Amino acid sequence: MDDLFGSAAQDSDDGNDGDASDSGQSRSAQARSTQPRSPLAVRMRPRTLDEVVGQQHLLGQGSPLRQLAAGADAAGPAGPSSLILWGPPGTGKTTLAHVIARGPGRKFVELSAITSGVKDVRRVMDDALTARDLYKTTTVLFLDEIHRFNKAQQDALLPGVEKGWVVLVAATTENPSFSVVSPLLSRSLLLTLKPLTDADVEGLLVRAVKDPRGLNGNVRLSDEALEHLVRLSGGDARRALTALEAAAGVAFGDADDVESSGAPQGDTEAEGDTDAEGDTDADGTVDKGAGQTVTTDPVTVGLRHTERALDAAAVRYDRAGDQHYDVASAFIKSIRGSDVDAALHYLARMLEAGEDPRFVARRIVISAAEDVGMADPTALQTAVAAAQAVQLIGMPEGRIVLAEAVVHLATAPKSNAAYMGINKAVADVRAGLGNGIPAHLRDSHYPGSKQLGHGVGYKYAHDAPHSVAAQQYPPDDLVGRDYYEPTANGAERDIAVRLERLRKIVRGK
Repeated sequence: MDDLFGSAAQDSDDGNDGDASDSGQSRSAQARSTQPRSPLAVRMRPRTLDEVVGQQHLLGQGSPLRQLAAGADAAGPAGPSSLILWGPPGTGKTTLAHVIARGPGRKFVELSAITSGVKDVRRVMDDALTARDLYKTTTVLFLDEIHRFNKAQQDALLPGVEKGWVVLVAATTENPSFSVVSPLLSRSLLLTLKPLTDADVEGLLVRAVKDPRGLNGNVRLSDEALEHLVRLSGGDARRALTALEAAAGVAFGDADDVESSGAPQGDTEAEGDTDAEGDTDADGTVDKGAGQTVTTDPVTVGLRHTERALDAAAVRYDRAGDQHYDVASAFIKSIRGSDVDAALHYLARMLEAGEDPRFVARRIVISAAEDVGMADPTALQTAVAAAQAVQLIGMPEGRIVLAEAVVHLATAPKSNAAYMGINKAVADVRAGLGNGIPAHLRDSHYPGSKQLGHGVGYKYAHDAPHSVAAQQYPPDDLVGRDYYEPTANGAERDIAVRLERLRKIVRGK
């Protein structure tokens, strides 16, 4: 059998066929290669841009990536451009860098921002200058995780990039606008990689099963297993291939257990219907004599194998970057839009990614006041209680309290009337409106205030019918200005009726 991990086992033509089976070796032992095994994701890395899965918006004819990958054979007057590749994990940033490195007239150097410093960058620049001047060779510097470089380290790249000593291909999973210095951004092209679609991941897995560099046809992937792997990948090609490799290992382990227990594996021939010479029959079995058969069929990777290999989806989240704000934004907008299921999804996504539950609680309190408002005055009470409870009991139980608050807010009637009211009031204040305070409302408790007219003519509201007195409250230039305009949603339906009556009484209409 060919090696499960892509290296073909040496053929045995010396008359020893069947010795391994007779000695009780397992299927995986027969498939084991003496060569070291690279991970499946490494072996399946595309060698040309045509093999790249997804990112077709960056791979059109004449695109910067095409020009860069063509190397010295590139047509046209445009020279090679330094690139910053921004995208989620597993979308092909490292792959594109390695494809570019295969271009003619290229010298490829790879650094990681995690382990490299300014000294390493300067050494690469010196070597690149020598390679360009002496050997007419362009150095492609691939810098992974560039967002981990501080400003001084990124500044060390500037001379080499600006003068063309190197072509920088930098990869990052964080928004370069926040993590890469402006001078380096201005000297590079920013290319945004998109998460792979389900169809992209499915095609990649099918190819990996059949490709000699991959599993070489030694496994058969069931439809359920394929669907499960695609769903769990989260658009991450590396994760999908790693999960496939792990699931194949589980499947082969199960096959070994079946063989060692003596249970039939694959198709076997009926007793008495074997060929004496150990020929391979049409059904894919090899007869070893004495009724023993060894299957040559591929091992099936089923749903149970993928579930055992990988049982949780990847969480796309970074607490210090744009994903932090994107998920929080989607969370609040889902509550505002009354989609309780989406709101619970984003809540779970934040909590599972390790987000501070106090941050989530604060956002819920803000949403209660901003989006629910007086349509359901109890929403703010629930949100504040949830924030206090989370600090009291902590996690993981705090997720239950947060979920209750989210459900309350998402299903409550919505009104931003109070929020809009304060915004309009602030706008008037900033515009210089609201000159002075009516004299009858001013403080009259300090000596001499009466002589200034403070409090003179003030009507005590509780002395009036229904505790509502007709008198002027706003400054002169804001009389009659309405800031709060209740909606017809929830409790505000009743508030709107009451407010109309109150304004008529207070304003003496």
